Amino acid sequence: MLEAINLSKVYDSGPAALDGLNLRVEPGEIFCLLGANGAGKTTTINLFLNFIEPSGGTAKVKGLDVTQKALETKKYLAYIPEQVMLYRNLSGLENLEYFSSLAGRHYEQSELFGFFEQVGLTTEEATKRVSAYSKGMRQKVGIAIALAKKAEALLLDEPTSGLDPKASNEFSGLLQKMSSEGVAIFMTTHDLFRAKETGTRVGIMKQGRLVDTFDTEGLQLTDLERIYLEHMHD
Repeated sequence: MLEAINLSKVYDSGPAALDGLNLRVEPGEIFCLLGANGAGKTTTINLFLNFIEPSGGTAKVKGLDVTQKALETKKYLAYIPEQVMLYRNLSGLENLEYFSSLAGRHYEQSELFGFFEQVGLTTEEATKRVSAYSKGMRQKVGIAIALAKKAEALLLDEPTSGLDPKASNEFSGLLQKMSSEGVAIFMTTHDLFRAKETGTRVGIMKQGRLVDTFDTEGLQLTDLERIYLEHMHD
């Protein structure tokens, strides 16, 4: 569903922000990418979204090169940044209706409420202005938009930073539900615990290079922490 082939990005004459990334994320998989600030995690997401041009290599969504098929590949993607961008003066419901229609999907109000129900927002919450929402509620609207778009891949940049443990746990549950329905999920995070609990695979990125990947099944959190710190100190 998502594939990077020798994907690189160099800004001006500095060191490579991303250096020859090779990666595949399959439908139903939750791939969590760990790494320090500046490791290249957000650059990777921006390349899949075609927000920036690669310096080399290819980013593909569903087998299509994102630079050649930009509009078509965006149809398959939903993106949740660290701060979900919503219209603050509109309600959650109005935001969902607007962003769904941008994606060419039109729903009855009852169907829109159904998406909110799936993500754990009540009718009362859905009709409040977004300016009154917590970060966790805004994230849920982001997931509802992804559901309404019928997105086949979800890209998330530090989605659980600033969430309390309960909201973070609820959010992980929503991601696992989407993955069980075949959505490919690619998520950058600093949260080793959440990566271990939520991810099916974990990658470690350092100075623009993917230095390790492994399945989380059977992996202990202490093992993940040890491996991560070893890479950071290399």
